[in-house]
Amino acid sequence: MDGHDSEDPKQSTADMTAFVQNLLQQMQSRFQTMSDSIITKIDEMGSRIDELEQSIDDLRAEMGVEGTPPPASKSSDEPKTPAGST
Repeated sequence: MDGHDSEDPKQSTADMTAFVQNLLQQMQSRFQTMSDSIITKIDEMGSRIDELEQSIDDLRAEMGVEGTPPPASKSSDEPKTPAGST
């Protein structure tokens, strides 16, 4: 029984070491998954911002072509100009 008792602490230490290593590997895997997800979302956000900037540039170009005379200052005085607002 003495031999068996002396192996229990060694076995328990080995089990604890294996448990901790497994736990650390799981944590690393989860952090990697979260990191990849965050990077993907940041890339998607960057693409959306690029699309938004392009849309704004397109709208500015359309307004520059269609609204050469500045009706914005007169639109508050004359709200009956829907052609300039649309």
